[in-house]
Amino acid sequence: MEDVITVITCNNVGLRYGDKKLFEEVNVQFNPGNCYGLIGANGAGKSTFLKILSGEIESQTGEVHIKKGNRLAVLKQDHFAYEEEEVLNVVIMGHERLYEVMNEKNAIYMKEDFSDEDGIRAAELEGEFAEMDGYEAETEAAQLLRGLGLGEEYHYKKMAELTGSEKVKVLLAQTLFGKPDILLMDEPTNHLDVKAIQWLEDFLINFENTVIVVSHDRHFLNKVCTHIADVDYGKIELYVGNYDFWYESSQLALQMAKDQNRKKEEQIKQLQEFVARFSANASKSKQATSRKKTLEKINLEDIKPSSRKYPYVNFKPNRELGNDLLTVEGLTKTVDGVKVLDNVSFTLNSNEKVALVGDQEIAKTTLMKILMGEMEPDSGSFKWGLTTSQSYFPKDNSPYFEGKDLNLVDWLRQYSPEDETESFLRGFLGRMLFSGDEVHKKASVLSGGEKVRCMLSKMMLSGANVLLLDEPTNHLDLESITSLNNGLIDFKGSVIFSSHDHQFIQSIANRIMEFTPNGLIDKKMTYDEYLESEKLVK
Repeated sequence: MEDVITVITCNNVGLRYGDKKLFEEVNVQFNPGNCYGLIGANGAGKSTFLKILSGEIESQTGEVHIKKGNRLAVLKQDHFAYEEEEVLNVVIMGHERLYEVMNEKNAIYMKEDFSDEDGIRAAELEGEFAEMDGYEAETEAAQLLRGLGLGEEYHYKKMAELTGSEKVKVLLAQTLFGKPDILLMDEPTNHLDVKAIQWLEDFLINFENTVIVVSHDRHFLNKVCTHIADVDYGKIELYVGNYDFWYESSQLALQMAKDQNRKKEEQIKQLQEFVARFSANASKSKQATSRKKTLEKINLEDIKPSSRKYPYVNFKPNRELGNDLLTVEGLTKTVDGVKVLDNVSFTLNSNEKVALVGDQEIAKTTLMKILMGEMEPDSGSFKWGLTTSQSYFPKDNSPYFEGKDLNLVDWLRQYSPEDETESFLRGFLGRMLFSGDEVHKKASVLSGGEKVRCMLSKMMLSGANVLLLDEPTNHLDLESITSLNNGLIDFKGSVIFSSHDHQFIQSIANRIMEFTPNGLIDKKMTYDEYLESEKLVK
């Protein structure tokens, strides 16, 4: 009976790399109709677990059982695997058996001497082809491509003719093709534009089979997930609800655990109010309706505090902002023969948090570099107000760390406005989860996420009242993104930032700027209001 309702079962799955235990005694089941968001700190093994499920890596102990006859589709990461193939064919290759049958059938019909055996074989293949909806294959492949923004002009091109982001869309369409029973996707929203992400969200909300997805995009996880699979301490725990529900319930459980003296009746009431609030937020999709019913059955024992540690991000300005913050007049700049800023003018006001959005990455970075004095404009000017002090998070932070033979305390000391004590600097690093001997690490050997956390320590230490951040969530895990997000919401100064994280932009920005081929769009509104106004939301 269990095998009927379970698509994937993991029994005592374990994996080690040398002395490092990645998984141990993982016992978990994934059921049809659910979308599981696989979350965990960087290095916890999320991508490795997907590879174990797909069979690319074998676990050292235990086994993964996939229900017989179920077809598995995995989002491929090799963007150069099909360079000589036509786009439409690459999508259909997502259903391997269908593609094999199609090719064998076509090869038989191409024969000049067509035998009786060929006729019998062709008839068998036609039957199998029809069972797999093969006659709808090209139509379905074309629909998927169109949904992701690749119109018919792309369908017969060779993959080699496409840009990197276009290839990403083709490989995504390949994964979704042919209604697979199980979808495994690692960071499917990377390199996708807003419209393509919205289309993918709608597709997965209406997808009736099993999805397991790794993503750092909280808005995406909130839209599509019915469950969260949390990788922690080498185990995987399943929780009902989307990412926000998992995060808020783990925080609520933590609060309840600290407050042991509170009567159980009070805690139950608190839990019921919490569940009711989240259930009311569920949209009308099938997944959300099913999630709502399950949420309503949650009791006190079902919610557990997470062992996750969150950095403490808190930017405190040393002085209040005056009225005149920043005036930009006619900034123009050409980079590598392309005019990326064309007569850009705007005024930044007190308490404004400006998100730079859209596809013009170089324009956003160039504007910030000019405002921070790292690049000269070709023409135009800008002026910071007398009460302002700025701190900058560049997209490429490597120059701050290359060749630095300093430990983290001495690295941070370089940016301390006063000669602070080691314990003071260790306190700042401790807030960013560098504790104990970790502060003696050399700055030059840090991972991408560790470098970002060091840069945020530097910014917090500065006491600046205007922050400029260029893609600060790159390389961060969900815990650090959540903490930075909350820190910028609470910040009592002004911010100019760029990001592709929908929830990050929506929850922080009160003004949106987008560089377009027709000039700068500048609107004082939230991100969702902006998308609505630009008719990007259906």
